[in-house]
Amino acid sequence: MIYFEKFILPNGLTVIVHPDKSTPLVAFNILYNVGSRDEDPEKTGFAHLFEHLMFGGSKNIPDYDEPLQKAGGENNAFTNNDITNYYLTIPKQNLEIAFWLESDRMAGLAFSKKSLDVQRNVVSEEFKQSYLNQPYGDVYLLLKPLAYKVHPYMWDTIGKDISHIQNAKIEDVKDFFTRFYCPNNAILVVSGDIEVSEIKYLSEKWFGPIPKGPNNKRNLPIEPEQKEERKLSVHRNVPLNAIYKAYHCCGRIDAEFYTVDLLSDILSNGKSSRLFQNLVMNKQLFSDVNAFLTGDIDKGLFIITGKLSNGISLEIAEEAIQGELNNIQCFQNKTELEKVKNKIEATLIFSEMSVLNKAMNLAFAELTGDASQINEENKNYQKVTSTMIRNQAKQIFKNTNCSTLYYHAIK
Repeated sequence: MIYFEKFILPNGLTVIVHPDKSTPLVAFNILYNVGSRDEDPEKTGFAHLFEHLMFGGSKNIPDYDEPLQKAGGENNAFTNNDITNYYLTIPKQNLEIAFWLESDRMAGLAFSKKSLDVQRNVVSEEFKQSYLNQPYGDVYLLLKPLAYKVHPYMWDTIGKDISHIQNAKIEDVKDFFTRFYCPNNAILVVSGDIEVSEIKYLSEKWFGPIPKGPNNKRNLPIEPEQKEERKLSVHRNVPLNAIYKAYHCCGRIDAEFYTVDLLSDILSNGKSSRLFQNLVMNKQLFSDVNAFLTGDIDKGLFIITGKLSNGISLEIAEEAIQGELNNIQCFQNKTELEKVKNKIEATLIFSEMSVLNKAMNLAFAELTGDASQINEENKNYQKVTSTMIRNQAKQIFKNTNCSTLYYHAIK
């Protein structure tokens, strides 16, 4: 049971406090309700660019990292389709430095051409190195627009095209900041050896004066039901042929999520899972095979990936995957289901040992409905039955619901 208290400042900033006396470190997590799904289709990659820009200096603090490191703190950030998350840990006696740093960059970045040029180049190089020049790097630049036709999940977090970031103007960047990086679009979680009264005082002192921003109401296009199989073949300079299959499925906030998550674990969580045992160990068709959910807030994807063993054709490999997906539609193995439930329970318990993990999980739970739901996760997984697994497998693993990318290695 994770205990917490929550309050909301007049400017709309939600603050969650989780006291944990077991550690001298304090975790400070601020989640902004903005991800790549909120971008203009002609100006993609901005959420990820901002992850970098937020470390480029604010009005009163030219170098974010220097004072934090001097105070014994560490920090990082990540962006995905739905959120941008900044986090740090710091000794509790230096906690106010975290409030000073984060409030200053929320109040206003130092929008300099130099900072934009530097971070634009950094992101452009990341695009080239990780997506264009890396073996299999462009997979999701190809698979996502194959699976999605109207929803903004069709582009990856890095952006549709490198030119969108290369052509980003300072006015575009300021507009994005003003719209999304404001108190009423953020959730702050502080976790560690702290008092609620102390956090309330520091929140009001440092974040209270920041003006409320605009109310962002999403009106994203709903992806229509896929009614025909989609396929794409590409040839690349990679060592092994590979196959990628994407099926539309529920979103992270849907009740079915827990069933579908366990379904993916039965197929591909560990060396005793079905895909590894049958397709890698027994039949030796693949050198590597995985199944996982994208876990997006809106309707996401159930993805199966596999790198083929030498000499195995894509046709034989795909047929073997399909055989496993057909078999799980008749799922009845209660022991197998209990095993993955136990793994999930262990993972959840282990995650509660870290104040930073708890801070992140509380922020995301609050964003998706209510922070108290963090204490219901294990119960939701334990309620899943074999019948629920079968029903979701039948609903998801239809050929007409599938987009397949065939990745041919150039000989």
